[in-house]
Amino acid sequence: MSPQLTLQTPLELPPSEVPNYLNQLWSRDQANSIGAHTFCLLIWQPAWVEQQLVRTGRIEGPIMGVQRDEVEEAGRKAVLELDLPLSTPPLGSSVSNSLAKVDGSKTSDDLRGQHVDEALSTLRPRRLITLAPSLDSSRPLETLVAAYCPLPEEGGGTVACGDVVVLRGGTEALQEGLNTLQPLLPDDLPSWVWWNGPLDESPELLEKLSIAPRRLILDSALGNPSYCLNLLATRLASGQAVNDLNWLRLGSWHQTLAMVFDPPHRRDALSHVVQLDIDVEGDHPVQGLLLASWIADRLGWTLKETHGHDAKTGDSSISAMFQRPDGTEVPLRVSPVPMGQPSIHPGQIVGLRMISKPEHGGAMCVILCAESGGCMRLEAGGMASMELVEEVVPLLHTHVEADMARLLEGGHDSSNPLLAAAAPLAAKLLT
Repeated sequence: MSPQLTLQTPLELPPSEVPNYLNQLWSRDQANSIGAHTFCLLIWQPAWVEQQLVRTGRIEGPIMGVQRDEVEEAGRKAVLELDLPLSTPPLGSSVSNSLAKVDGSKTSDDLRGQHVDEALSTLRPRRLITLAPSLDSSRPLETLVAAYCPLPEEGGGTVACGDVVVLRGGTEALQEGLNTLQPLLPDDLPSWVWWNGPLDESPELLEKLSIAPRRLILDSALGNPSYCLNLLATRLASGQAVNDLNWLRLGSWHQTLAMVFDPPHRRDALSHVVQLDIDVEGDHPVQGLLLASWIADRLGWTLKETHGHDAKTGDSSISAMFQRPDGTEVPLRVSPVPMGQPSIHPGQIVGLRMISKPEHGGAMCVILCAESGGCMRLEAGGMASMELVEEVVPLLHTHVEADMARLLEGGHDSSNPLLAAAAPLAAKLLT
């Protein structure tokens, strides 16, 4: 990671003066330049785990607000020290909530929004606006502005420059500062809102930030699973352009499964699926439910019933019954699997098993596994009489900024129609 620096030391201004300052910025300080005519990106950037790690002295500052290896490693150590389950994601809410109970008062510079991650800088955003909530809920609002440019060695130049705005303070102060935002988002440029935190925190703030026609980018792996899926389904139903980073990470699973059934002699097997099992990391089933819903939608299955199991008995899986177009029932089970080295993204899929039994023989079992896990658990039970197809799904081990860049690079001025079809069904599976 090589963050791109601002051209100048960020200037602190009263919120009311920010729009006028930015209007004059290029004509005054960059007489031979115009800002990039691309897009505006508004980022909710709490970085709770990083803030707590700095406060408790587990890492040194400054606070950057990006997913760097140092923060991930310290988060994994905190999981062990705080006696959390080994499958706890190192940057998740469980870690930040547990660290909040630990004594510590170390402070550091807060540079959230002042450094632009290289993956995003390459896209030449015109304006980056970062909302950086502080652990101190009573902290007053601070507003910082600066120009930024991609570094020359990265192919940057003055014609592709932009500016950054940082609103920093307690959550209440940030809400009071929202009136500053509307004049900062030009009508002639598309505006994206990236909610880079749990979806069930500050729901009123999320509602105010992500008003249409702003395009919303969220991560359904962050927050209460039921809340995440319901919010995703509701926003998609409203017609707003919504993109989900958790869905984006499913791309390799979609492609690999499609390739398995691409040979002509296997295509008929898709009409005779009799069982679907999906394993996910830890206790966040959303990605597994989205994949199951995509499969069901593509194959024309109808949901008949769904139920969860009692976690107190040690079984926190989710079961459902679908019906194929020919009336045959297809059971689904999404099961949590403990992982000693979980992904930084909660609930990533570990493996999938799909069993198909055509009427005239040729039963087959397809097993897909992530690179991080083996297929042994899914291989159990009566595979000897079937054609066994096993594939390892190539996964991109990327930080969230790289995922964001992949999404923004594709344009995505509307919601993915496959996600729009799968999300409401996934929400029903968790009801």
